Order: sequence, then structure tokens, then C-alpha cells
Amino acid sequence: MKKSLLFLFIGLISFGIQNQIIAQDTYKEITLENIFKQRTFSPKMVYGIQSMNDGEHYCTIKMGNIEEFSYKTGDKIRTIVASSKLVYKEDTLRIRSYSFSQDEKKIIFPTETEYIYRHSSKSDYYIWDIENETLSPLSDGGKQRLATFSPDGTKVAFVRENNIFIKDLESGSESQITEGGLNNQIIYGTADWVYEEEFGFTKAFSWSTDGSKIAFYRFDESGVKEYFLTFYGDLYPEEYKYKYPKAGEDNSIVEIFVYNLKSNKTTKMDIGTETDQYIPRIKWTNEDNILGIFRLNRLQNKLELLLNNAETGSSEIVYSDENKYYISETIYSNMLFTDGHFIIKSEKDGYMHIYLYSTKGELIKQLTKGEWDVTELIGYDSKKKLLYYTSVEVSPLDRDLYSVNMKGKITKISTKEGSNSADFSKTYKYFISTYTNANTPPYITVNKSNGKEIRVLKDNAKLIETMKEYGYSKKEFFSFKTSEFVELNGWKIMPPDFDPTKKYPVLMYVYGGPGSQTVRNSWGYSSLFWYELLAQKGIIVVSVDNRGTGARGEEFKKMTYKELGKYETIDQIEAAKYLASLDYVDEKHIGMFGWSYGGFMSTLCLTKGADVFSTAIAVAPVTNWRYYDNIYTERFMRTPQENPSGYDDNSPINHVDKMKGNYLLVHGGADDNVHPQNTMDLISALVAADKQFEMKIYPNKNHGIYGGNTTMHLYRKMTNFLLENLK
Repeated sequence: MKKSLLFLFIGLISFGIQNQIIAQDTYKEITLENIFKQRTFSPKMVYGIQSMNDGEHYCTIKMGNIEEFSYKTGDKIRTIVASSKLVYKEDTLRIRSYSFSQDEKKIIFPTETEYIYRHSSKSDYYIWDIENETLSPLSDGGKQRLATFSPDGTKVAFVRENNIFIKDLESGSESQITEGGLNNQIIYGTADWVYEEEFGFTKAFSWSTDGSKIAFYRFDESGVKEYFLTFYGDLYPEEYKYKYPKAGEDNSIVEIFVYNLKSNKTTKMDIGTETDQYIPRIKWTNEDNILGIFRLNRLQNKLELLLNNAETGSSEIVYSDENKYYISETIYSNMLFTDGHFIIKSEKDGYMHIYLYSTKGELIKQLTKGEWDVTELIGYDSKKKLLYYTSVEVSPLDRDLYSVNMKGKITKISTKEGSNSADFSKTYKYFISTYTNANTPPYITVNKSNGKEIRVLKDNAKLIETMKEYGYSKKEFFSFKTSEFVELNGWKIMPPDFDPTKKYPVLMYVYGGPGSQTVRNSWGYSSLFWYELLAQKGIIVVSVDNRGTGARGEEFKKMTYKELGKYETIDQIEAAKYLASLDYVDEKHIGMFGWSYGGFMSTLCLTKGADVFSTAIAVAPVTNWRYYDNIYTERFMRTPQENPSGYDDNSPINHVDKMKGNYLLVHGGADDNVHPQNTMDLISALVAADKQFEMKIYPNKNHGIYGGNTTMHLYRKMTNFLLENLK
């Protein structure tokens, strides 16, 4: 009996090895060239989707043309503008983005775009007259920013050199409506660096609904301290200076004004006497003369909505939301005004839900309720009185599409398990759905508003076949409980020739920052295939969402308040210990990779978790929150003056003496977001502690570290580092 079992066991092992050899011979090897140069795994997408006013047709950008299609039939209606006709002074222009005038008679689009920071840019804008088929430049006075049609399509407002201009398209005249805009001092109509990065907007002006007025921001950043970056390549390097308020430091003083085009009068809006505060959004109501202004205190735990009279500037507070931690940024960035009402999200019951208020500030109804978060307000159908939104009601890993009426009746629209997004027509009769899950690339369809699929635009079937050819190893989800009985979610990618009798090294990918999620049932794009490459090389790739991440309610997300890095690190160390307990994991070779907040985490884990992690890669890491901007940092940490221990206790700089493993440190030399200062001061601490490490600095590269051959160079270095130190 024992002998028979022995032969059977030997036979099974032999069969397993044969299968492993066969598996290796039947798939192609993934290379960095496949991922980043040849774009072998890039999905087909639909670009430039815009609904037409009638709600029956939509436009996309195809082969440089703007083409119109029917939602219902899919038939091409017309080519609105052909790329062959976009010739100006012998230069052929290319449309990458565009917007219609409200009457759909003109199109404006940017060319020769120069990026300023991550979200801001300046361009040469051109206007295409659809009926006359004529092309003309918006202005000859220098590149413009944020060019936007007036509601009647007769004018365009734009920003140049920190001032706001209006171009009259009928007369051709150009007028400047603000004075005094000056680099690093006064800004009109666009955001300063920290508002752009942390409040997520660059366009700081807005036409009123009737086009008679423009509301705009004025930033006085003269009192904000400067940071400088060095750019190399010439005989003498160039020094670039800009205003960057670090934690605890002074911000721009922000004011809101309204310019009346008929009277040429500018009126200051009343936003209170406090200047050390934030104005994270302005938004016109459905009334021509009433401007909504969100006001947020410096601690970011009290949000107020003001309704201002655009003629007099007087204001009335109609809404207030206070939180014992902080106000989440999606509340003021994602709200809607309807006729006589506004719809806003709040975490006042412990989860992110939707509330309906009158414009007088009276709560009418909480529209959603439950132990789950609403993630996005998509739009409101005023005829059917239906609000469309996405939430994690089914699972924090998924995003599903729902509608809710004004009485609180909820209808689930999406049917596929994974991540669902919707781009609705202007009449809300149709929407274009983009669906993905962890192992399915974008599946793009036209749907009726009830979710019924009409037509497939892109199914990425060819990419799915390519994935099979390259031995794609499916991303699998798992969960486990920590020693503190906290359940954490994760995913893993196993080697395609996985053998449970072997032990494998593990690379943990981490971000871990407040409200973020890496563990989502959604497509991972190019980063996914780098993990697949590593899996082919015999490395198990894992990601775990620690406490502090999103989609699991307020207490889970905000428990890291005032102690960034503490609980996140505890959870990642626990995750590594859990993985080490698995029979097929090599407990001596567990590594971590992270970028930005993830670089902060990977560095902290290699120090505080030195007995668990053998290797770490940190790209563009924050190493001391004192060095980061005040809006983001103070939201979660308060100021360094109020909370010094919160800043210092979990700074990786203060824990380098614990480091034992292999460490690769990477930074862009021109990172305007997470400054190279973070890396330089960490290097000083590592040297003082006599800790060896590897380093790559990419001159003239920002936080994304890309351009030219940079991405290939970086990922080749990281891949080789992991193969040398994890295997």
C-alpha cells in the first residue's frame, strides 16, 4: 500500500512538472518593450465622447476627425470636421480635445500644448466654424489657457499671463477684464499650484447661465514661500521658482469676484472676513444672478455653502457640514444644483450618502442610506426627477450604477460585477458605458438609461486573445483578518506555471493613502502587465488595502487621522506575515514597491518591518510630511505646530537605523509635487546610519517620471533590482 502511494505521488509530481513545462512552452514571454513601447496590451478606447444637445447623437474623435453618430442605430450622421481641413498657414493641426459652443455652430480646440504642472497647460486655441468651414486662431497675443465659449457662443473667455481676457467673435475685439496679474504674485482666473493639485481644478472662472457675467478667483500668492527646481541640459542650469505652501505655512489669500459684461463692473463677493481659509469651489446656481461658493476652514473640518448675489456680492449661508475628522474632498467637488434644490453628499451618518436640500438650506430628504459609500454623482434628469450615481453597495471592490428618485427609491442599473461608469446623453435617454473588471479590459457599449445594452463600441476581444497568448495569469481576490481582527482585502497574481510544492518570493504593491484603493475589481492597464511580467519571472505579486483606504465607511478611512503611516504600516506588516504563513511563499523574500504615498509606505515598511520585508522600491516618496503641501497634509494631520509627534513619529527619516534589506530609491529631479528634498534628506539619514542603498535620479522629470526613454529605463532598473534581490 505504501509503495503504491509512493509511485502514485511520484507520478503526480512528474505529471505536474510536465504540465509546467508544457505551460511555459505555450505562452509568449512578456517584455518591457511589449508593455511600454509596442503597447501590446493597450486596450482600444473611444475618445472625445460628447453628447449633442438633442440627446439622440454623440461625437467622438476618430483618426483626427470629429464624427457624429446616432445613439440608437450607431449610424454615422456626418463628419463635423475633417482633419484634412484643419490647415492654418500651411500647418496641419490635430484635435486631441474639443468643446462645442452651446448652439453647436462652432468648435474650439487647443494645439501646441505646453504643460505647466500636472493638470495645467497653455495652448494655441483655434475655432472651427462648422457651417462656413473656416478655421481661425483665438488670439495672436500669446498662448492661452482654459478658453471657454460664452453660453450664446459669441465670445470666448481665457487666461493669459495670469489675467482674464474676453474675445468677441463677432467683432474680433479682445478685452482684458482684470489688471495686475503677475507671475508668483497675483493670479486671476486660474488656480495656484496647491489648489490645482489638491482641490483638483485649474479653471478658476465661470460664465453665468445667461452669459452676462463671469465669476472668477483672485489669488494673492505674494506671501507664499517659494520652492525652486533645477533644470539641466545647458551650460548653466536653469532655476525655476514657484509658490508652494508646505504644511503649517501661509497660503494664498483668495477672493471671488463677478464681472458684469454689460456694465463693465466688477463686484467682490462676500466670503467673510477670515482670510486663512479655502474656497474649494464656485458654481452658478440655476438662477442667473446667484453664485454658489463653498467655504472651508483651514482645518478642513467645517464646510459651508454660501449663495451670493452677483450684483451686490452679499451672501447667505444655506448649508453647513462639520466633521470630527475632516471633510472629504469629493463632497464639494461633486454636487449638483437643480431647480430650487441642491444635491450634495455627506458622511454625517458615517458613510458617504446623498442628501437633497432646498436652496434655502432646508433638508428635504436623505436619498441613500446604508453601510456603504456613494462614490460619484453622475447627473440629474430633471424631467424624470432621477439622480444617477455610482456606489459600492454590493462590494467595496466594485462600482455599480444606480438611479434614485427624489423620494429615495433606488434602482440598480448595472448588471456586470466589476467597475461600471456611465457617460449620459444630455437628455439622459442613453449612456455610453465603460465596464471593466480585474481581468477584463474595457468593454464599451451604448445603453438605454435603464441599462439595456444597445450596441458594443469596443469589446477588446483581440486584446483578450493576446492576453491568452502571453499566458495571462488572472488576478485573484482574497481577504484575511489581522491580529486586531481587522478584515483587509487584497489581490494576488500567481506565476502562470505555479507549483504549490514550491516556494515563491512576493512583491507587495502599495499605495495606502487616505481614501485610496489599489484593491479594485477593475482593469489595471500598463501596470497590470508589469506585474504579469514579474509573475512570469516567478514572483507572486500582491496588493492589500490597509486601514485608511476608501469605500468602507468613514471610520475605516479616517482612523489614520493625525498619524499618517502608523496604522497603514501595521496593516502592511500584518499582510506580509499572513503571506509568509502560506506554504508556497518564501518568507525570506518578501518585497514592497510603492510610488508617492506608496513610496512613503514602502520605505516605512522596510524600516519598521525590517524583520519581515527583505526588499523595497520607493519612487518619489514623501519622507517627512513637513515637506508636503499644506492642503493635503493638514487635512489628515493638522499643522506641524499642533501635531509635531504625528509628523515625526512615522517619518521614515527617523527610522532608517532599523533598515536591513535591499533598498532602491528613485526620484524625478524636477518633481514639483513631492520635492526631491524628501529624497535628499532621506539620503543624509541613510548615510549617517551607514545604510547602503541603490538610487536613481531622473533629471528634469516630474512626479510621473516619464518622457522619451525614461519609463523604459526606470522599469528596467526596477525589474532587474527585483530579480536580483527577491529571487
